[in-house]
Amino acid sequence: MRILVTNDDGYHAPGLEVLEAIAEQLSDDIWICAPSEEQSGAGHSLTLNQPVRLQKFGHRRFAVTGTPTDSVMMALREVMDAPPDLVLSGVNRGANLGDDITYSGTVSAAIEGALAGVRSIALSQVYRSGDNAPADTFEAARVWGKRVIEPLLEVTFDPRTLININFPPVAADAVKGTRVVRQGFHDYSRGSIVEGKDPRGQRYFWFGLHAIEHTPDNGTDLEAIDEGFVAITPLQLDLTHYPTIEKLTERF
Repeated sequence: MRILVTNDDGYHAPGLEVLEAIAEQLSDDIWICAPSEEQSGAGHSLTLNQPVRLQKFGHRRFAVTGTPTDSVMMALREVMDAPPDLVLSGVNRGANLGDDITYSGTVSAAIEGALAGVRSIALSQVYRSGDNAPADTFEAARVWGKRVIEPLLEVTFDPRTLININFPPVAADAVKGTRVVRQGFHDYSRGSIVEGKDPRGQRYFWFGLHAIEHTPDNGTDLEAIDEGFVAITPLQLDLTHYPTIEKLTERF
């Protein structure tokens, strides 16, 4: 099995090393192609207004001066000598739960794989600070990664679908198991924008410095993480709201 490993935290991010180790438990045909710098929040964006450069770090190891989507496109079209059987994106340092997936470069890299017809999985490690935080931020993902991915390899993915996995912020032996759940909902209306001034007196704004409030509804990824489970969420790329089609057809 040929596996493409990518992320949005950048080629040198510790989560990429964790994911490579997980991939090596599944195959010996591993390719790395990730952004050269952190691209968190890049979503499914492409670099269109400047050239994208490709840097080779070693055998089957590459970095791209662009977004996660750029990285997957470059891997599939320029780097790899044959298509992969699996795209793994992550392990992101931080949650990709609820509406966060629309901003996520980690999920978007997996989306690009799904668009290319490749089985694709995004993986994120929820983390927390403080006395109760695990000594190893990625411990749950490191230990549970293979356990979660292997059963998915036995499932046929429908076209234009992917899997989003989030690991809870607990030690590996404290993980209660896995849950297959739906996407939750964050209340972004209560998010924050902090204004400041740079050394030259110019105004700037910083997004997302405070936690987004949410209600972990039953059966959601948010609830699963809050209760100490690995959250497994199947996603689809068709954004059409079918119930509205009939209403609009009658109107127009």
